[in-house]
Amino acid sequence: MRGRGLALAAGYRMGQRRAEEQTAQAEAYGQQGAQQTAQAAAPPTEDVTAQIEKLSELHQSGALTDEEFAAAKKKILG
Repeated sequence: MRGRGLALAAGYRMGQRRAEEQTAQAEAYGQQGAQQTAQAAAPPTEDVTAQIEKLSELHQSGALTDEEFAAAKKKILG
C-alpha cells in the first residue's frame, strides 16, 4: 500500500508542476499577444507622414483635385 501512496503523491506533484508550467506559458502567450495587438493598433507614423507628403505633392502639382486629395487623406488617417 505504501508504494502506491508514494506513486500517487509523485503523480500529483507532477500534475501540479505541469499545470504551473502551462499557466506560465499561457500568461507569456497572453502578454505576447497583447504586445502584438498594441503594435498592430498603432500604425507607423513615418509611413502616414510620407503618404500624406506624397499626396500633398500630387495635389500641388495638379495631379489630384481638392476633393481627391481630401478623400485620399481621410482614407490614410482613418
